Amino acid sequence: MRVLSIQSSVASGAVGNSAAVFCLQRLGIDVVRLDTVRFSNHPGHGGFAGGPADPAELGALVEGLDARGLLAGMRCVLSGYLGAGTHGTVVADALARARRASPGCLFALDPVMGDRGRVFVRPEVVESIRNLAPAADILFPNTFELGLLTGLPVDSLADVRAAARALRAAGRSDRIVLVTSVTDGATLGTLACARGGDFIARVVPVDHPAYGAGDSFAALFLGRYLATGDLPASLSLATSSVRAVVAATAAAGSLDLALVANQAALTDPPALAPAERLAD
Repeated sequence: MRVLSIQSSVASGAVGNSAAVFCLQRLGIDVVRLDTVRFSNHPGHGGFAGGPADPAELGALVEGLDARGLLAGMRCVLSGYLGAGTHGTVVADALARARRASPGCLFALDPVMGDRGRVFVRPEVVESIRNLAPAADILFPNTFELGLLTGLPVDSLADVRAAARALRAAGRSDRIVLVTSVTDGATLGTLACARGGDFIARVVPVDHPAYGAGDSFAALFLGRYLATGDLPASLSLATSSVRAVVAATAAAGSLDLALVANQAALTDPPALAPAERLAD
């Protein structure tokens, strides 16, 4: 099984492709990667070097893959952080080419725009992601990004469910919307909204920066779901794996997600957060 992952990269750390590729590979997925930005490290370290990839170069890489038949057998295109608005055009072209080469190829969109009330990408990137969203089969917004995409309130679990359902209804009937960082009392939940109903997996939050946790969750859910088609189980396992890694990262006092040191948790999380079906 093959996935084309188009998102950021860091020389040191575990965000964007630097997290997603490893997570997918640990689940047995063959990954073709395109890096939209190349940073020395996550900006949370207080600064960084590097910048966005040249859109023309990214487009040429897509053309090169297509010309040599390397998009054949692609099961999904996963898009994450975009460093420029024009990167959205590259994603759209890659998706069109992948679907011509592999009919039935899915599009999973992690609409990385901001978190906790703050937009951290340029306005043209927000617009580009909004333009890509209608084509997505699976979306991975956090609660703040869900509000940006729908214009609806996301202040409670009920609000988040309503907004997720609105976003799901804006696409094909079997679209899946997964919302991370859903505060629900003393727990932190991940909500899955799908044709078969709404499910939530709850964990006790860890008070520690979790750079790359969302990127890792999207990759882990996608890898599980592509292999099994079992949404509740994929939600439970991906949520549990990320929570275990974040807790281990906090215990180690590291800013960067400790994926390699705790890679066993990616395939076999030590504790499972069950996926609970919510009443309609």
